Amino acid sequence: MIVTTTPSVEGRQIQDYKGVVTGEAILGAHLFRDLFAGLRDIVGGRSGSYEKSLREAREIALSELQDEAQRRGANAVVGVDLDYEVIGEQGSMLMVSASGTAVVLS
Repeated sequence: MIVTTTPSVEGRQIQDYKGVVTGEAILGAHLFRDLFAGLRDIVGGRSGSYEKSLREAREIALSELQDEAQRRGANAVVGVDLDYEVIGEQGSMLMVSASGTAVVLS
């Protein structure tokens, strides 16, 4: 399935619109991972654990988006938007949401 942030796919015609589709992922932050990330912030460098969590959440959200599009009979999703939010008490959860328009391409 083609998934793109652009409103169209070059060289392909949109034959039918199947509606807006979404996918969400909410992951809890682990206490030790938070402490380690805090130390990384103090001494500099990247937080590999947070990067891994972001990547995992994004993959889950996009997978759910594609599943919903496929259930609607689409073969692509255009205009995809990814949003990242920290939610929960003291920012203890990470939410990634993906939305786009499910379409049938020729």
